[in-house]
Amino acid sequence: MTITAQATRPRRPVARVPSLAHWGAFTAVVTDGRVVRCEPFGHDPTPSPMLAAIPAMVHSPLRIARPAVREGWREGRPRTGHDTFREVSWDEALDLVAGEVSRVRAAHGAGGIFGGSYGWSSAGRVHHARTLVRRFLALGGGFVDQLANYSFGAAQFLLPHVLGTFQPVTGRATDWPSVVADTRLLIAFGGLAPKNSQVGSGGVGSHDFETWLRRARAAGIRIVNVSPLKSDAPDWLDAEWIAIRPNTDVALMLGLAHTLLTEGRHDAAFLDRYCAGFETFADYLTGRRDGTPKSADWAEHICGVPADTIRALARDAAAQPTYLTATWSLQRAHHGEQPYWALITLAAMLGGIGLPGQGFGFGHGSIHGTGLPRAALPGPDLSPPPNPAGLAIPVARIADMLLDPGGTYEFNGRRLAYPDVRMVYWAGGNPFHHHQDLNRLRRAWQKPETVVVHDSWWTPTARHADIVLPATTSLERNDVGGTSRDRFLFAMHRAIAPVGEARHDIDIFAALAGRLGYADAFTEGRDEMAWCRLVYDRIRDGAAAKGVALPAFQQFWAEGFVALPPPERDFVLFEEFRRDPDVHRLATPSGKIEIVSAAVAGFGYDDAPPHPAWLPPAEWLGSPAAKRFPLHLITNQPARRLHSQTDPGPVSVAGKISEREPIRLNPQDAARRGLSDGDIVRVFNDRGACLAGLVIDPDVAPGVAVMATGAWFDPLPEGGGLDVHGNPNVLTPDIGTSRLAQGSSAQSTLVEIEGFVGTPPPVRAFAPPPLAPLAPTAFVRTDAPM
Repeated sequence: MTITAQATRPRRPVARVPSLAHWGAFTAVVTDGRVVRCEPFGHDPTPSPMLAAIPAMVHSPLRIARPAVREGWREGRPRTGHDTFREVSWDEALDLVAGEVSRVRAAHGAGGIFGGSYGWSSAGRVHHARTLVRRFLALGGGFVDQLANYSFGAAQFLLPHVLGTFQPVTGRATDWPSVVADTRLLIAFGGLAPKNSQVGSGGVGSHDFETWLRRARAAGIRIVNVSPLKSDAPDWLDAEWIAIRPNTDVALMLGLAHTLLTEGRHDAAFLDRYCAGFETFADYLTGRRDGTPKSADWAEHICGVPADTIRALARDAAAQPTYLTATWSLQRAHHGEQPYWALITLAAMLGGIGLPGQGFGFGHGSIHGTGLPRAALPGPDLSPPPNPAGLAIPVARIADMLLDPGGTYEFNGRRLAYPDVRMVYWAGGNPFHHHQDLNRLRRAWQKPETVVVHDSWWTPTARHADIVLPATTSLERNDVGGTSRDRFLFAMHRAIAPVGEARHDIDIFAALAGRLGYADAFTEGRDEMAWCRLVYDRIRDGAAAKGVALPAFQQFWAEGFVALPPPERDFVLFEEFRRDPDVHRLATPSGKIEIVSAAVAGFGYDDAPPHPAWLPPAEWLGSPAAKRFPLHLITNQPARRLHSQTDPGPVSVAGKISEREPIRLNPQDAARRGLSDGDIVRVFNDRGACLAGLVIDPDVAPGVAVMATGAWFDPLPEGGGLDVHGNPNVLTPDIGTSRLAQGSSAQSTLVEIEGFVGTPPPVRAFAPPPLAPLAPTAFVRTDAPM
């Protein structure tokens, strides 16, 4: 037998590079300049499956290869999302953008430029697009900014009136060790869904939420899931399910409070010592003022929970250490300020605020890090300079601003006017995902003369732009990541060269600032690594001021991460206030928890009374609109992506049904409509319609439909208001929570569902737009006012 020598194929070099995403830390494995896989961080007990989407997204055919200009922009043709783009050189693109910034600022002042972005753009803080676009526009003379966020915008402006701070909604909650050790009853309004804890703004080093939930279960804590969805608590938690009607949590809380008061189970001493205004609220609760007692029987007719269940839960809560939580989603509804105010009031009546394992918390089951033990040390941060124009609108009022320049609106006690925006500069985020009533947003999006977008992919927002500048992804640059909610800090090393002609946002803005005359102010003479060192050294200095020594930058960068020390003791929300309310006064006018707010009373808002109250939403199952649209649509955080991020990736695509986003429906509601599992259905109301793939799910309460947000917006080219991919924000109302906070009301949405007849239109969301080849074009706006 003759053995023939085989040629040995040379082994390709493999690089292993530490990095971070909002859904987890990982090691990027790189071969031949391509990311081939992402290995989870070794200290993460339950890493997110979303890591598997990263390689395909980095090298996606949807990457924007080079700068591009919309063909119709120079003639002023409408933005359709289906336009052809012409690729141009970087020099031409930068000249165009700088020229438009200069033109609009000269003609219309700072109020003519809207700086759009959203906080999920990057886990790294150096290349954080929201910070960078604000820095660029502020140093150039000012712009119109955004206030608050879609996640907890109503709470951000309510809580200072009630508690003197909104920190309890940003993740500063009583630590889980205290809950596990001392809580006996945990009532979770909105549930405790582990899927939501996959993500954290600034990244996740260790997904510990499930660990603590399992410890709570093992400790024998009774857990009650108050939600229209049984799946808002995992099966292994053995939580009791109270299937409440959507948007009626306030009625249930008032029924609980009424039982406590009328049966003498409330903590009168706590209310007298630590709270202001309870007697006035009690008059409302008992009906002395309006003739309607907010009893358990009254609440049953609104929320659908039996009165006996309400009374029994109130008695159980008063009899043992009880912890109340509410997800962020509760306040993303019409009158969304009320459930948070009512929860605080209910916790005050139980008297446990400031005690271990008692009181209240927000955001458990909404985001990674809430209640996880972490030393009170700073996280990575690079704040932008102040905006010299002092102009800003509530984040969810973008379409109102564009459609009604000069129009007045009320917000948190002030009457303001919308600026006349002529240019939108957007870097980071996807408003054609997170805004409401997307058909209305598309109409509003026609108003600006120019829309500039930085993006890495041909997202719906990029496709609705005039000038698109390709930005690098996190794996194409160096950065520092982490968050004050997580116990790790991470060095994010560049893994590959920029794809195509993509550039860092820092470099793009520096080049534009150079054309506009302030490059030195923008860069401060620092290159990328100098900014990384600055961010880390600020953390290190802040830790040293609290007696915690962190390694020098060189060691941190070489090792790839730093583990922060655990806290010396459990954190309990308002513990110091509870111990001495005179020394540790709250930053409210009374120094106490304001169950009644004189400041809010002074605003005179009929949609935001001065104490917690039941105000029927514009759309809910008890409203007249339910006769035409009898299903309440819940739009929740997807399990397979972060909002719209990585939607074209393999993890998200694997969850589609016939290429459409799933919608979940109770078996009774499906049978009533003659629908079967897997059907393509049309979901509609007066604002628009979308297609979806049906999943029949007994864990959804009757009368409720559930769709995850984030499917890339894919409207029919010929119009008509139909999104063929399954973006539920074509259905949600674009109204403020109230004049107090002007937050998002997306959870107050009624719809109807029917089977789709015929051949469904193709999904085009994951195909790049038509691209004309690179050529000298000398783009000039022919309709732009001079």
